[in-house]
Amino acid sequence: MIRQLIRSYVLLVAVAIALFTVPVAFTLTDQLRDDTADSVLREAKTMALLLGNDDDFSCAALDEMAEAYAGQTPGEVQVTERCDTALPTPKQDAALTRALEKGEPTTDWGSSFIWGPELVITVPARESKVPGDGRNEGPVVGAVRVVYSTDDLTTRLWTIWGFRAVLAVAVLAVAAVIGAAAARRITRPLRQLNDMASKFSDGDLTARSPVTGPPETQTLARTLNQGAERLDTLVASQRIFVADASHQLRTPLTALRLSLDNIADGVDDEFVREDVEQATAEVVRMSRLVNGLLVLARAEAKVTAAEPLALRDIVNERLAVWRPAADERGVTVALGGSADGRPTVLASPGNLDQVLDNVLSNALEVSPDGGTITVRMEPKGDTVVLSVLDEGPGMSDAEKSRAFDRFWRGQGLTGRAGSGLGLAVVKQLVTDDGGTVVLRDAPGGGLSVEISLRASQRSGG
Repeated sequence: MIRQLIRSYVLLVAVAIALFTVPVAFTLTDQLRDDTADSVLREAKTMALLLGNDDDFSCAALDEMAEAYAGQTPGEVQVTERCDTALPTPKQDAALTRALEKGEPTTDWGSSFIWGPELVITVPARESKVPGDGRNEGPVVGAVRVVYSTDDLTTRLWTIWGFRAVLAVAVLAVAAVIGAAAARRITRPLRQLNDMASKFSDGDLTARSPVTGPPETQTLARTLNQGAERLDTLVASQRIFVADASHQLRTPLTALRLSLDNIADGVDDEFVREDVEQATAEVVRMSRLVNGLLVLARAEAKVTAAEPLALRDIVNERLAVWRPAADERGVTVALGGSADGRPTVLASPGNLDQVLDNVLSNALEVSPDGGTITVRMEPKGDTVVLSVLDEGPGMSDAEKSRAFDRFWRGQGLTGRAGSGLGLAVVKQLVTDDGGTVVLRDAPGGGLSVEISLRASQRSGG
């Protein structure tokens, strides 16, 4: 939009310059042409008077005048043979014939477009009826021709048009600068609204737009701010409800699981025991779902600030917690890659623990018996990439595009389905700390979860 406004402004200025400058330039060109023709014609008529007198004094004066004229101007004087003079004789042409036979002067610019290389003016010379009378109103007795070079006129013409062209370019450049400033000022409220919309799309519901600009944009900004305020309030209420509901459900679910465990211990019937175990599994899955909702609600609330944390210490701690569960399945959990370094990352306390727990839980869920889960840390400029690779079936592109959706569940090799919130929680926590998470195909098969975290200045090699 800014470019369109600048182009429109410059085009408007260009039209204004064309309307006011071009006519002036043409007027000056015509004036230069007319003034030159009048000046040359006046000099030619003066010399024609001297030629018409045909006396020694007039002929001498004609020679002197023609010589002076040739020395001071780019013109050359030519006269027909009448008095004793050294001036050249004009060639016979239509203009000379018209002057001698009809007594009419002619002005020939040599071109229909502005002028040619020479201006040729031919005037008749009449004999004076009364001796000493300078009016020369008698019959035509000769002609005077002035051949005037237009090189100087052409130079002046280029000066007239060139100056205006340079001035026009300078004005257009200034207009472009002023137009850019004006366009930015005009579109500033729209850019502020766009910034607000971008922050909204990134999940920042606290973004607001300043109420500035013309009345229309002010009204729009107020409307959007009011809508954003209401939306933020509704979402905050929803988060509080989810957090409170999840927290309240944890106690009865724990009690229900204990009751089912007690029932299972006191039942000898195999069929009843199987039903109780299935109910217990559903209670466990529901507990995981409630815990996931509670973690997600807390993550969206952004109650903690990021601080430098030693990534390797957190990884070693979480691997130590998950290795016993992996050993039961014969799954190896290995720390690979650039594990010798001790990178420090910016993250909220507790977030990385939950991220690793969810990713390792999913990796163990899909890993075959005897498989390997590899955790790697690799510093890359201002970020540290934490990767968790498994040897499971992996995901298709369609599954990867939906994996971070809430309540979307994939089926692991063990047959146990998750709550569908694990990766959603991972993405929320990582995004809150200014990082990113992507899913890629692991080399040799399986899935690679790559988590990019902001490196702290305290990172060491």
